[in-house]
Amino acid sequence: MNNDITALAEESIKLELNVSEIYYLFHSYFAGDANFWRKLALEEKDHADLIRSGIEEPLPMGEFPHEILSDNLQDLKGTNKKLHSLLKQFKNIPPSRELAFNTALEIEASAGELHFQDFMDKETNSTIDELFQFLNREDKDHAERIRSYMKDNDISVESEK
Repeated sequence: MNNDITALAEESIKLELNVSEIYYLFHSYFAGDANFWRKLALEEKDHADLIRSGIEEPLPMGEFPHEILSDNLQDLKGTNKKLHSLLKQFKNIPPSRELAFNTALEIEASAGELHFQDFMDKETNSTIDELFQFLNREDKDHAERIRSYMKDNDISVESEK
């Protein structure tokens, strides 16, 4: 695998793990929503594991699906820097429940997360793409699930106030 793809994959793995850590933090802060946050956190960790397995081991059915990754390393690094800042901030001062959910929506709209979702939604004839989509089939569309949970639990969406 070339160095550019490797760097993108490694930064994407960091992104998924950072998002997972934020969701685990929310899990610890909001007992009433703990199961929701735990599930999302585990799914983000699974995304990281899926990318890691694709770059660390030779794939018998074809090449690692590069479309699963954002193609902008600087955007990924910037997002990871922001996620580190949020983690530090939220560890020092826990967010309100509403802020936690709105932050999650913002995170899911980041370049790396959107790229992952776009890959999961695309039609494909590639065996390796289908395999990656199959392995991740239950972890789709976090933003929609977050928005739905917010609606069902009367949590305001910032952009809709």
